[in-house]
Amino acid sequence: MRMARILITGGGGFLGAWVVRQLVEEKCEIRIYDRADATPIVRAVAGQAAHRVEWVKGDITDTAAVIAAEQDCDAIIHLVALLTPACQHDPIRGAQVNVIGTLNVFEAAKAHSITRVVYASSGAVFGPDDGTVPYPATQYGAFKLACEGCARAYWADAGIASVGFHPTIVYGPGRESGLTAGITLACREAAAGRPYIIGFTGAQDFLFVGDAAAAFAAAATHPYEGAHIFSMTGGTGDMRDVIAAIKSVIPEADITSQGPVVSMASTITPTPYDSLLGVMPRTSLADGIARTLAYYMR
Repeated sequence: MRMARILITGGGGFLGAWVVRQLVEEKCEIRIYDRADATPIVRAVAGQAAHRVEWVKGDITDTAAVIAAEQDCDAIIHLVALLTPACQHDPIRGAQVNVIGTLNVFEAAKAHSITRVVYASSGAVFGPDDGTVPYPATQYGAFKLACEGCARAYWADAGIASVGFHPTIVYGPGRESGLTAGITLACREAAAGRPYIIGFTGAQDFLFVGDAAAAFAAAATHPYEGAHIFSMTGGTGDMRDVIAAIKSVIPEADITSQGPVVSMASTITPTPYDSLLGVMPRTSLADGIARTLAYYMR
């Protein structure tokens, strides 16, 4: 029996590396579509499994290239995105990557009769004051909310089932870029004995990357119908909780925080997905920080 082949767009990034690791454990074949060649983060996180990955280099805005990359695949995990700062700097390019890129993924699925797409939406679809009703306050959040509507339309028009996730602030080994990477960077710097200032303040929901990767992998390999969207949460804390978790492992760590709050609700209403995908792991902030520190202290 042939192993399932999963295409991961943007699989060369932080979350993609963890999804690769999870899918290899589940005996899937993996093809990555990314603008970069094989990346160090995939090798670092996935280990020897990285050598079993097929890489296809291309841009998510290139419709023909995306269609070609999806040939002979059983499901797609779509992770390519321009994040909040890039979308704020260039909204047109942000829309091309985040919205048109998502349409390309679904069009390619339709062309190859692929019936399952899993995609990363974002907790940024919620504004700063309400974690239940979407009301984005950033271009990035607006683009992600648009993609959710597109996914529903592809189910209605083409029968392509989908799961979209609203990850909150994802942290863990390898998260070293983006507006909210400061939690992981603080762990990296604390492990090296260097001071670090996390560049945002306030309370937010923090999600360990291993939990996110498990959910994406399950959504790519479980059968279901319909267009689903789930808020993927890890639990609300603030910077004092993050710093305390770091100091519980490295008491002498010189970690502080300053700057604005994130333009996203601090408490996102969970929408459980275990009944659709199976029981998923849930990692506490203390355990997630300890695992992240352990990675950087190797």
